[in-house]
Amino acid sequence: MSQPSRLAIIAHDGKKADLVAFAAFNRDHLAEFQLVATSSTGRLLMDKVGLEVECLESGPVGGDVQIANRVVEGNVDAVIFMVDPLGQHPHDPDIQTLLRICNVCNVPLASNSATADALIGSPLLRELRPAG
Repeated sequence: MSQPSRLAIIAHDGKKADLVAFAAFNRDHLAEFQLVATSSTGRLLMDKVGLEVECLESGPVGGDVQIANRVVEGNVDAVIFMVDPLGQHPHDPDIQTLLRICNVCNVPLASNSATADALIGSPLLRELRPAG
């Protein structure tokens, strides 16, 4: 038996509208993944796009770190993190940890709509992975 790839999704507040537009346009593709997100991002995807999402804590209270932990454990196959490069983020060390962990673990990370579109369209990511 196979399982769909696991995709983590995060968006800074200044990029949530971009994420909703991206997710609505790519709803069918995203529905093929097991989705996990920080709390407000996940609720937005469920409410506005109708996707099934496991919600963790919000980014400022540890959600980014929870996703980084899942990457380390091998429980996330790719990350979409819609970053607001012009905003200030008090939890920036957590964000940097997630970015570093994705690089250390060789987990693909998309940081804007263009790279997210390329990521979810990748045949390597969209293939079903073996169970276990």
